[in-house]
Amino acid sequence: MKRRGVRYYLVKYFLTITFVVAIFSCTDDTPTQTETPFVRLQTNHVLHSSMLNRDIRYAVLLPAGYNESEESYPVVYLLHGYGDDESAWYRSGNVQAYVDAYITENVPMIYVMPQGFNTYYIDRYTGTYPYMEMFVEELVPEIDEKFRTKPDKTQRAVMGYSMGGYGALILPSMHPEVFTIGIPLSMSFRTDNQYIAESQTSFDNQWAPNFGPHSGASGTSRLSEYFKERSPFHFFNQPNLSEYGNLKFLIDCGDDEETLSFTNDDLHSLMREKGVYHEYRVRTGGHSFDYWRKSYREALRFISEAVQGINYPDEPAPVDVGALITNTDYEQASVAGTTINIMKPPGYETGSLEYPVLYLIHDADEGNYEENLKKVFSLLRNSMVSNKLAKSIVVEIADGVTVDNGVIEGVVEYVDLNFRTKDVSMNRVIVANGSAGVRSLVAVKDLTLFRDCFLFSAQLPDDEITVSDQVFYYLDVTDLGESYQGYNSLYSKIRSEEIDYEYRVRQGTQSYQAFLNGLSESLAVLKKSLTE
Repeated sequence: MKRRGVRYYLVKYFLTITFVVAIFSCTDDTPTQTETPFVRLQTNHVLHSSMLNRDIRYAVLLPAGYNESEESYPVVYLLHGYGDDESAWYRSGNVQAYVDAYITENVPMIYVMPQGFNTYYIDRYTGTYPYMEMFVEELVPEIDEKFRTKPDKTQRAVMGYSMGGYGALILPSMHPEVFTIGIPLSMSFRTDNQYIAESQTSFDNQWAPNFGPHSGASGTSRLSEYFKERSPFHFFNQPNLSEYGNLKFLIDCGDDEETLSFTNDDLHSLMREKGVYHEYRVRTGGHSFDYWRKSYREALRFISEAVQGINYPDEPAPVDVGALITNTDYEQASVAGTTINIMKPPGYETGSLEYPVLYLIHDADEGNYEENLKKVFSLLRNSMVSNKLAKSIVVEIADGVTVDNGVIEGVVEYVDLNFRTKDVSMNRVIVANGSAGVRSLVAVKDLTLFRDCFLFSAQLPDDEITVSDQVFYYLDVTDLGESYQGYNSLYSKIRSEEIDYEYRVRQGTQSYQAFLNGLSESLAVLKKSLTE
């Protein structure tokens, strides 16, 4: 055989290696498909509305674990305010962080944030822009089709702020077959008188395009039938309200709002009078997400319990008054035939300080006087120990005593003579509850005695309440309290006369426990009143 040289084998080796590499290098050049990661907050959804002939943007916040489960969920529609858009809820409102913070307290829900423009979420009176019709007939079906929802009216809620607050009221009211739960926050609307009084510019730009009758309208001509049909001050003010019987509302508005605080408070009074079920809350605050974010916790709980068919409780959890005092922790005295009970602050006996004085005109609930006296004294004393309340002398005058300026003046004189007090009106506060409320209003007429008046679930007349522009008033009542009309009247009077105030409406019925709960919540304001 012919002998082959080294060159031959090198060439053969090179060709073999090249062939092998070529074989293993032949791979499928189809791009690798990677799974899109699940994102809970989806901000780029678009619905093309044939009714409006335009695109409607909306954002969706899905529950944690949505992509891993096959469950269906209730839906909460979040409505933005005038001039905002759907992004306000997840940017300024930071809704995802709050939903997650309260995740263990509520059932998982889907949150939908639609673009509402400046429509007030209604069909405009001209008939040319049927936004509410679009919402009910296009948006809701799209959400039910694209996401695993529970497509039932009892599983849909609407929650909104300002203009969206009105949307959260009007959508369930006009479409109870679609929604049964509404959470209006600082609801923007107008009573008839407010609508008439609205400035021409505001009316023409904000209200007339939606509610009519037309730009330039003035006076009572503004009160079109279209406006009245969409006004809760009209549709809740009818003999037959059965169509609203299954609706559940939680209305919440800050006491520092401008006209909206009157609107919401008037609506609460009307709904109480007509027996329309709702919860009502007033806290300190104005027209901003700083206030609305503080509403989220109870709002989400309210919705969560509603979709589960759980009746919302009439009463909150009772405040813990702490360790009860004994009879030796306070003393009794008689001043011109009036019996008073006096509790000195911790450290009084071992020091030489002078103290402010809290005068309590006390409706202690007949039959439980001694027990309730110890409860309220214990709450105040324990609050002083924990520094939630300024160390003060507490003077109790039982309800039923004729509290006129002469009696109060005699009690104040006795206390100032026999105890180390800061004997000026700036350091005296009068607190009253229940049937003692009107008596306290008599007492604060003498400005040399008191400059601060705190009323808790007071039984007030519906009108003709005299107030002083030199007195600070703290008004506290439960939303099921008896004097809702009296508080509405007093609050309106104080606001209209630009008198210093704080206003609270809390969960609860008319009870002594409601007084203790309200007193506990007032401690920071009460502390300021006693020391400034």
